[in-house]
Amino acid sequence: MSIRKEALESEAFRALKEVYDHRDAPAAKWRAEGKKVVGELGCDVPAELIIAAGMLPVRVYADPERPLVETDKYLEYAFDPVVRAQFEKIVDGTYHDQIDALAISNSTDVIIRVFLYLREIHRVEPEKAVPPVAFIDWLFTRHRMHQVRDEFIIELFKKQVEEWAGREIGDDEIRAAGKICNEDRQALREMAALRHGEEVRINGSEALVIIGSGLFMDRAEHARLVRQVTEDAKSWPVLTGPRVYYTGANQEDTALYDKIEAAGMVVVGEDTDWGDRHYDRDYDPDYPVIRGIVDRYYLREFSARKATPAQRVGALDREVDAAGAQGVIFYTNQYDEVATWDMPKQRKSLEARGIKHVTFGRMLWPVSKNEGLDEKLAAFAAEMKEGVQ
Repeated sequence: MSIRKEALESEAFRALKEVYDHRDAPAAKWRAEGKKVVGELGCDVPAELIIAAGMLPVRVYADPERPLVETDKYLEYAFDPVVRAQFEKIVDGTYHDQIDALAISNSTDVIIRVFLYLREIHRVEPEKAVPPVAFIDWLFTRHRMHQVRDEFIIELFKKQVEEWAGREIGDDEIRAAGKICNEDRQALREMAALRHGEEVRINGSEALVIIGSGLFMDRAEHARLVRQVTEDAKSWPVLTGPRVYYTGANQEDTALYDKIEAAGMVVVGEDTDWGDRHYDRDYDPDYPVIRGIVDRYYLREFSARKATPAQRVGALDREVDAAGAQGVIFYTNQYDEVATWDMPKQRKSLEARGIKHVTFGRMLWPVSKNEGLDEKLAAFAAEMKEGVQ
């Protein structure tokens, strides 16, 4: 484990880790109190609207130990393995018993396909225990016409949330929810300063716990705990070792980061939706409420689906520099090919700037299935140490 004893001695960190390790518990408590829970599949579901309606947004996540009995009936084997495992929990009745509805955003092409499969299951097998589904069909190309169209789409989603909640949502409620989310994002930025500064005091595995726990719990409580952890972490030992930036497949647990840091490197940032990108860009309360939501999700940092290769190169260069990284780890799962489209140009840009990198492609999931990974990470760590001496 890369989570250190100093972190585990922090009461606030232990509280966040409890949520991270037992992700379904907050939603179960929420529903036991008679309140509703909405699952999110994709990283562009506006949590502000769900929170404004008095419901709890929780991220759909995969279970690597669960047999894919139902998934094998519907999905091709060439789907991203993490998405196949997420799909299993949706169609086998697990999420039917844990959430009241499911919101899906078109954050990746494979998630769009999942929505189409679920829509057909609802049509052909209405008796199947699959939650009600809403689809958010964003356009991410940055043109005025597309922004206007996205405002229309989010207005439709607002009406769907109101239907789930059984009441209308007022503008003041949306602004209040936006403020809660902004405060949580700001708390995470303050935490991230202890990853990116001259003295790194929070490692990657600890950061994943701090960030990821917020995907399953009340955001106001999450912000409070994150600020307490940040205060505690100011006295944690300074981390040494080569600093690396991670890009590629989302990491829903700390297993890969544990291996990277066991090899002697320190993960100081990532452009994934379970990491740094989660708290990129705030909701603007000075805009009309729907425009404020569109602005927040429409103009976030460039991800693989939302950008040209040139934009992705620029985004990675900026993030690597901001994090103070000395190297970059590219990592993609088997059948997860989208991120690889940009990598040749990204690597070329890094090389031109003298930044070392290593690529792990078509990796098995979960991480533990990859033989020889520890040795390859150790070799890159040794190369990195030579470069920073």
